[in-house]
Amino acid sequence: MFKRKKVFKILITGSFGSGKTTLVRTLSQIEPVLTEKRISSEEERTVAGKETTTVAMDVGKLKISDDLEVHLFSTPGQERFSFMFDVLSKGIIGALILVDATNRLSMEVAKSLADKVRELYGVPIVFGVTKLDLPDAKSLEEIRAHLEDDDAKVVPLDPRRPEDGKRALLELLSLALEE
Repeated sequence: MFKRKKVFKILITGSFGSGKTTLVRTLSQIEPVLTEKRISSEEERTVAGKETTTVAMDVGKLKISDDLEVHLFSTPGQERFSFMFDVLSKGIIGALILVDATNRLSMEVAKSLADKVRELYGVPIVFGVTKLDLPDAKSLEEIRAHLEDDDAKVVPLDPRRPEDGKRALLELLSLALEE
């Protein structure tokens, strides 16, 4: 008898330059599908310190166990591609919202995205705080206070470290499976 595999869809979202593509690259056990293009604006390259940006989505896959698989879908961070949020959110069981600890606008974006996820999809949220190792980074407590959500799951997350990403995903899966 075959055991049915469970496949869950997780949305990874956040502001421009918060680490979404890096996280998908780090966690995916398949070659991720990335839709990156060269940033045309010198200002955006300077602000984010990067050369490319996601224009549609990044997709990856992570096998948790023999019968559990997670599909990762990350959104573009630039406002002009915000329509992809709704496209990618269909069927999600949870959202991992990345917050750049050095960028106040990133905190505002995270708060807005969380409100949207709660209102439209009603799924659990975990906030993954990136760039905590950089100068001028806000603390987890400061970020939680800024989000104005005392119950929020706020975890440190270096998107370059697989163990950080897996910990955040397992936290999110745990919340989703409780519901």
